[in-house]
Amino acid sequence: MRDDCQTVKTMAPSGGGIYHYSACQHGTSCSQWMFPSVSYFYTLSVPIATNGQPFPWDRMRLPKTVFPLHYDLTIHPNLTTLDFSGVARIQLDVREDTNTIVLHAKQMQVSNVLLLAPEGVRPLQVLEYPQFHQLALRPDSVLTKGRRYEVHLEFAANLSDSFHGFYKSSYRTKSGEVRVLASTQFEATFARAAFPCFDEPAFKANFTIRIIREPRHISISNMPKLKTVELPGGLLEDHFDTTVKMSTYLLAYIVSDFVSVSRTTQHGVNISIYAVPEKIDQTAYALDAAVKLLDFYDDYFDIPYPLPKQDLAAIPDFQSGAMENWGLTTYRETGLLFDPDKSSASDKLGITKVIAHELAHQWFGNLVTMEWWNDLWLNEGFAKFMEFISLDITYPELHVDDFFLGKCFEAMEVDSLSSSHPVSTHVENPTQIQEMFDDVSYDKGACILNMLRDFLTPEAFEIGIIRYLKRYSYQNTVNSHLWESLTDVSGLCVSKWYSGDELDVRAIMDTWTLQEGFPLVTVEVRGREVRLSQERYLKTDDPSLIEGFLWQIPLTYMTSASSTIHRFLLKTKTDVLYLPEEVDWVKFNVDMSGYYMVHYAGEGWNSIIKVLQHNHTALTSNDRASLIQNVFQLVSVGKVRLDTALELSLYLSKETEIMAVTQGFGELVPLYKLMEKRDMAALENQMKGYIVELFRGLIDRQEWTDSGSVSERVLRSYLLLFGCVRNYPPCVAKATQLFNQWKDSDGTMSLPVDITMAVFVIGARTPEGWDFLFEKYRHSFQMSVKSRLKSQSLSGEIMKTQDLPDVVVAVSRNPHGYKLAWDFLRANWHTMIKKFDLGSHTISYLVNGVTNQYSTREMLDEVKSFFGSLTEETGSELRCIRQTYETIEDNIRWMDTNLPLLQHLRINT
Repeated sequence: MRDDCQTVKTMAPSGGGIYHYSACQHGTSCSQWMFPSVSYFYTLSVPIATNGQPFPWDRMRLPKTVFPLHYDLTIHPNLTTLDFSGVARIQLDVREDTNTIVLHAKQMQVSNVLLLAPEGVRPLQVLEYPQFHQLALRPDSVLTKGRRYEVHLEFAANLSDSFHGFYKSSYRTKSGEVRVLASTQFEATFARAAFPCFDEPAFKANFTIRIIREPRHISISNMPKLKTVELPGGLLEDHFDTTVKMSTYLLAYIVSDFVSVSRTTQHGVNISIYAVPEKIDQTAYALDAAVKLLDFYDDYFDIPYPLPKQDLAAIPDFQSGAMENWGLTTYRETGLLFDPDKSSASDKLGITKVIAHELAHQWFGNLVTMEWWNDLWLNEGFAKFMEFISLDITYPELHVDDFFLGKCFEAMEVDSLSSSHPVSTHVENPTQIQEMFDDVSYDKGACILNMLRDFLTPEAFEIGIIRYLKRYSYQNTVNSHLWESLTDVSGLCVSKWYSGDELDVRAIMDTWTLQEGFPLVTVEVRGREVRLSQERYLKTDDPSLIEGFLWQIPLTYMTSASSTIHRFLLKTKTDVLYLPEEVDWVKFNVDMSGYYMVHYAGEGWNSIIKVLQHNHTALTSNDRASLIQNVFQLVSVGKVRLDTALELSLYLSKETEIMAVTQGFGELVPLYKLMEKRDMAALENQMKGYIVELFRGLIDRQEWTDSGSVSERVLRSYLLLFGCVRNYPPCVAKATQLFNQWKDSDGTMSLPVDITMAVFVIGARTPEGWDFLFEKYRHSFQMSVKSRLKSQSLSGEIMKTQDLPDVVVAVSRNPHGYKLAWDFLRANWHTMIKKFDLGSHTISYLVNGVTNQYSTREMLDEVKSFFGSLTEETGSELRCIRQTYETIEDNIRWMDTNLPLLQHLRINT
């Protein structure tokens, strides 16, 4: 950035008129000083507080003049009137002389604000600026650097009726009684809605919590309870031990009628699972998993878990999957509760993975925290990656490796659009921060870490991340801190790749984290010579968007002549490598451990197709899955003809491994889904018939039981459900027979868990079957059964609002329901963004889920017309809307290019 100030006009982040912002390197020559690590700030236009006075701070990020050291927090929720009040006493460390304390508070009444200074207690003037959720506290004299002060604030607010802040949740007992509880969800910017605080991750402090409650409830928080004091009026006050130094978003407390089960780990940590009383018998599996995984991480990271306890709480209303609050992780009920008789193999896998994810965060995220949300991937990419590392060792029977590749494919789906973003990207306002919780931060983050681990060797990688965690415990980090810790150990593995210069991990990884997208490596074999070139893979018809991207790519390859994995670091646009001898075929990106696609130019794809048709097990199942994904994705950008991709897919009639089979479905099913939305019945049925025929042998071999490994069981559920949905006669006949037996037993007959979805899909096709299933849903207390019986009721009475997005997207997948889902999304848009929050992953999932199968100009115009009518406050700037436009345009291009070919193929079948 240049030294001189450049002042330009921009919209304010929250849409409130025009601001001027200045960008400069030093800040001293600007009208306002700037703080480190943020290069934009607002000047000239003075913000006005709610009382009409000028607000003394004009930036969204808080000043670095005052830091909190310790919060004494008393909270009193009233579960009858659904509001809460409290007192916060915050000890402050003044780092520069200042006459203003700026902190966060959102939608609450703040009163009786006092400064406790060495010279006595005095009131503070309070100014509010709701647009940035900020309060400015002004003393009558300057606060002096190096001196300690304390502020006292009293506050009150309603319990939120969304899923964030301090919010209301409820559940219905078997007898029909509705019970209310209050729980917290503070990530990313919602602690400020529960108490006044410095609500940014770099403002770490210690917290001492007290909670006032009625005797019929219990309270839990991050730390163990020290004592309970009786208050006048029959109330109780629970006092909790002081937390370690941590960010505000990790604070948590729950007031409820939950009960718990507990065990102690080998390292002496007390683990408890909390749930509503009638579901506590579904917690045994989660308790075992949490004990096993916390012990694993304790050893793996070589850093003892720093708290005396770890609670896991199943919350009846919960928007995301789970939350890593330090010492009190919170979960959806489906993410924690498991019934061995009624839960499926994929339920078990999902529960174990989510617990592994949240417990990994106790080190990655909680102990060492990103400095700002632009590096969220340091938390989420690592936790996603550690799910697979930890389960591979602690639960080998879950075969978690069979599912990792799917995460990389999901990330590439988003990352192949020009509206993608770098893993580490500038964010400022709460909506932009929320948008960071996406497949790029989680799944791409995990996939590039997996690539780096393969590159450095697992041993060197583990030494490096332990060094990183130890070096930055209780601190905040940026990308480069991680790369430095890993570069220190890279000498252990240099010879594996090339001799010569010291390996610079940062130089390599900056190309993966600081630019969006990923590379397509084109490989052309000519005799012993292999010509390599790289470009950005991008679904666009604008070639200018592809230019200027260059990655340092850790290439791996094997050939028909040798199963040895060869390695080569591609740093340039083009390069050449030489094979020791001529070969029949070469496969790059072995096991797809690298986050890139490969195009085999010349005769390359034909030689790959030959090996798949004649001896597909010469390649691993991950290699086969990556070839399927690569070839169909290359059709989208015109590098490969559709008939070549379909020819490669023919080998799938011999495939049995889950990753390759599900990727086959993942590439082929969307083709007829595009046609379903266009009334092209003949061609659509031909495509459906082709897929059923391809997998018919595998479907026929499935038993209607719960036998086999987790991967075999997950695959069985998938195949039988597909067979039933596609009306494959043997599937329909068996499912009908089983549904009738189950219905005749009034639902008491025990169906094999893995096949229930297939059976219910067929059963729900008749009005009587539908009504019977609906009744069973209403009265089911097994969370896994509820998730398989999700009803299309949108009232929130029968079905939890948290499940609404899944239902809307499911309806949109139905050829008869997609217009209904789109109409519902439009009609309820403002309710949805209030309930689920602007920028959240849930809103993105809804927008993309409902629209990503449209492929006509008419639908694109309709989608643009609706989203174009929104204001910035109601979502017009959301990234998911740009992604939707791009996806529909890509679908239109795909259909324009490939429909004639498909129609021609139809003549020849």
